[in-house]
Amino acid sequence: MLSFKNVYFGYSDQPIFSDLNLSLEHGEFSFLIGKSGAGKSTLLQMIYMNILPKSGVVTIGEFDSSTIKARRLPFLRRKLGIIFQDFKLLKDRNIYDNIAFVLEATNTSSKEIKKKVNNALTDVGLIHRRYSMPNELSGGEKQRVAIARAIVNDPMLILADEPTGNLDPETASEILDIILKIHSRGTSVLFATHNYELVKKNPSKILKLENGKALKAVIKQK
Repeated sequence: MLSFKNVYFGYSDQPIFSDLNLSLEHGEFSFLIGKSGAGKSTLLQMIYMNILPKSGVVTIGEFDSSTIKARRLPFLRRKLGIIFQDFKLLKDRNIYDNIAFVLEATNTSSKEIKKKVNNALTDVGLIHRRYSMPNELSGGEKQRVAIARAIVNDPMLILADEPTGNLDPETASEILDIILKIHSRGTSVLFATHNYELVKKNPSKILKLENGKALKAVIKQK
């Protein structure tokens, strides 16, 4: 479903990845770990093809980094749900409209939008806050909204970019539990984090980036 084959990427003379190879299967959950600056966010950007490799190929479903045209990028990104550390909510819209915005861009009917947005908010336990503004929510609630926005289009893969980085340990654990619940329904997840305590408590496949340039190992937790 997702693969990196012999990928090289770097800035000027500084390599970030060199001969990087990894894969993620349909329905699989994997943590992506590594120190700050190891390239976790860069790797995620290469999946939604905001960044393309200098050499090698990134494949996600039917999309191939070596052949994709700019006009096809929106179709790729509709198949992905992206959760950011800093939420990226629209401050001038209420919670319902923040999530509906994703579907409006795809010409979804208003009836279907209402159904999908309410379902997504119910999944993250925030249906009662749908008419609240972002500045009225806690950090944990904002991240729940970001998760709802990521899942509203039924993506084949969720990319979580340090989604618990700004949260206290208890809230971080709650956010991971929500994402694991969504994964249990068959959605693939790649969860980037430097919070090793979360990783230790949740046995899953682990992809490790080291030295800022290459995948070192895939580790199965017991």
